[in-house]
Amino acid sequence: MQALFDAIATVAFPADARRLFHGRGGLFPGCEHLALDAYPPVLLLTSFEVLEDGALAAIGAALTARWPEAPWVYQCRQEGGRGETRLMAGAVPEPHVVTEAGTRYSVHLLRGQNHGLFLDMAEGRRWVREHVTPGDRVLNLFAYTCAFSVVALQAGAAEVVNVDMASGALATGRTNHELNGVKAGARFLAHDIFNSWGKLTREGPYDLVICDPPSFQKGSFVATKDYARLARRLPALLAPGGLALLCLNTPKLGLDFLQDVMAESAPELGFVERVANPAAFADASHDRSLKVVAYQLATQAGG
Repeated sequence: MQALFDAIATVAFPADARRLFHGRGGLFPGCEHLALDAYPPVLLLTSFEVLEDGALAAIGAALTARWPEAPWVYQCRQEGGRGETRLMAGAVPEPHVVTEAGTRYSVHLLRGQNHGLFLDMAEGRRWVREHVTPGDRVLNLFAYTCAFSVVALQAGAAEVVNVDMASGALATGRTNHELNGVKAGARFLAHDIFNSWGKLTREGPYDLVICDPPSFQKGSFVATKDYARLARRLPALLAPGGLALLCLNTPKLGLDFLQDVMAESAPELGFVERVANPAAFADASHDRSLKVVAYQLATQAGG
């Protein structure tokens, strides 16, 4: 675990929420199960294997020596959603609000495995901020806590329709809009997306459609069979020249999977670019890491 100790000893405590150590990227042998994140003022240590008491104590000592005032949380994640979350030192603020690029988000580190803000999607949020133009209409599918919606409205979008089955996540999304003073223009639909195409299509077209589904969530979305179903709907949802931002976060499927799905199911859309992941999430494998890609609908038939 020396690479983790080296990171703790040298990295600066950030003002914004961000990853401090990314063992999951495979660049630090022996640390593939470890990640360290800062959700200021709190540190979150995540292990995808059970840490022995001695190892956990050593990491805790290193954290306390470097940042004696920082609260920290340990979360162990295991196959099948099993694991534990423990507050190891200090207290987590309630409410807990963090910033990223000037935008504020509500997070929760002691409840569940998703904390309200996916740090690896920071560049995707930046891309949305840069590509939304004033007056755009945006459809945010699998919206979770609506971070994409907040930055789209900050960039001048006229309307963002947020769709997610989880009403609790959407409630946090409302809070995020309130934190940033962008409530006007945001809509929140607690719907099953695959049962709502008619409504969503009638309310279109949209200048940008964002799709950030779970890779595997039983009863909700399984990428290997459902991404094609999703892709087939995109041409009818988009305005001519409209953009689609598609996300795929599983090491089991590479970029070619997404490109093949789009070529077969939505040939009307052309590939624009793959959005680079944050430097803090550097990965030994380009294909295993998060895939965020942009496509565009032709402005006219054949063009």
